[in-house]
Amino acid sequence: MNGLDPKISVIIPFYNCSFVHEAIESVLNQTYKNIEIIVIDDGSKINTERLKPYMNKVSYFYQENGGTASALNQGIKRSTGDFIAWLSSDDVFLPEKLEKQVDFMIKSNSDLVYTNFSLINARSEIIRENVGLILHDRVRFLKQLQKSCPINGSTILVKKEIIPQVGWFDSELKYTQDYDMWIRISAKFKVSVLDETVLHYRIHDNMGSKRFTEDQWKEIKLVQEKYQGMLSRLIHIEEKGLRSKSNDKKV
Repeated sequence: MNGLDPKISVIIPFYNCSFVHEAIESVLNQTYKNIEIIVIDDGSKINTERLKPYMNKVSYFYQENGGTASALNQGIKRSTGDFIAWLSSDDVFLPEKLEKQVDFMIKSNSDLVYTNFSLINARSEIIRENVGLILHDRVRFLKQLQKSCPINGSTILVKKEIIPQVGWFDSELKYTQDYDMWIRISAKFKVSVLDETVLHYRIHDNMGSKRFTEDQWKEIKLVQEKYQGMLSRLIHIEEKGLRSKSNDKKV
C-alpha cells in the first residue's frame, strides 16, 4: 500500500434506485483522486438507464438479486484498492469526504473510520444536520453496539486487508448485515470516528428501513442476541484495563 496515496475502492450496490446517478456523481467529484468505483447491479429491473452515462467511468457488474450483503461481498472481491468505502445508491458523498477520511485514518492508525452525516430528502434538501452518533470512547462505543448500530454504512472507510480476517458480510441478513460486520470488526480492530459531516443520507419513501421496519427490528434483535456475550466480555476487559491504569497513576 502507498501510505501517502492509498487506492480507495468505492462500492455502490444498486437495486432499482432512482438516485444512483447522484451517488456516482458524488464519487466522481471527490477531491481525492486515487479511486475506483464499482457498481454492483443486484438484479435491477428499473432505473438502469441512469447508469448509461457512467459506464466508461465505473466498473459495472450484474448479478441476480441476492441482497445488499451479497452485492457488497461481490464488490469487495472485485476491488483492487487498499481501502474500501461503501456508498448506498441513494446517498451522496460530500466532495472532501474521502480526502479527509483517508488522512484521518492514516494519522490515527485506525482500521475503520466512520463519520458524522446529515439527512436529505428526495429533492436533496437538507432536513437535519449532524445526526451521527459520535463516540470517541471505546467502552461507550461497545456499550452502544449492545443497543443499536452507531455507524452509518455509507460513512465508513475500512482497510480491505482486515475483511477476510473477520469474514464477509452475512448474506442471510437482509437489513442488518452492516451492524453484524461492525461488531465483528470492533472486536478485533481499531474503530475511530471523524466528527465531520461528509455524507448526505437520503430519507425517502422507497427506502428499505421505511418499508420493512418490522422485519428489520427482528434482525436487530437476532444480531444483538448473537453478540451479547462477546460484547459483554470485551466491555469487561476494557473496563478492567482502565481501572488498572487508574490504579497505576495513583501509585
